[in-house]
Amino acid sequence: MTDTTPDTPASILIIDDHPLLRRGVSQLLELEDDMTLIGEAGEPEAGIGLALELDPDMVLLDLNMPGMNGIETLKRLRDEGFAGRVVMFTVSDHEEDVVAALQGGADGYLLKDMDPDEMIRQLRQASLGRMVISESLTALLAGALRSQRSLPATPDIHSLTQREREILRELAGGLSNKMIARKLDITEGTVKVHVKHLLKKLNLRSRVEAAVWAVQEGVDR
Repeated sequence: MTDTTPDTPASILIIDDHPLLRRGVSQLLELEDDMTLIGEAGEPEAGIGLALELDPDMVLLDLNMPGMNGIETLKRLRDEGFAGRVVMFTVSDHEEDVVAALQGGADGYLLKDMDPDEMIRQLRQASLGRMVISESLTALLAGALRSQRSLPATPDIHSLTQREREILRELAGGLSNKMIARKLDITEGTVKVHVKHLLKKLNLRSRVEAAVWAVQEGVDR
């Protein structure tokens, strides 16, 4: 994702099969100076093509679409080399959909029934490199990860080095490896190594699990 300033608003592409929804998002973004809609598609194949052509900072991606669902579209985007942010934007609050999306490489999961002001706030956070999840899904996600992924009830925070704890706190804040590296003034490669080590020490399987556990345990404070 590219850096954004008021002079270079975050570029957004929406892939959703509902024209009224696309129009609504477009009208919301027209009111913002730091985000702009640069394209839209009503079906996945066209959306993938636009994403690769326009290279937006962020893709807003519907989950339930005819032909190819959002999870499959997400996989295609990543397989084709799209490196921008991908935020699922859906009506589904089923835990299996949330977990599948995040494990598939999504950078966020937002529900369509959210307040417009909250949606803009979340999109702004996503454009700055943070993972975003609708507040109502946080407890659901934690429960799903514990039950489906056999998340340990009490990983040992004391097994981590000071640097690993710092990185865990940033993971809990939803920061990407690139953003963590910039904030801590270390290389992105170093961040990746530390993340790998802290996951192994805590017996966790993904950065999402680590972030959820850290928030639940108050490690992020």
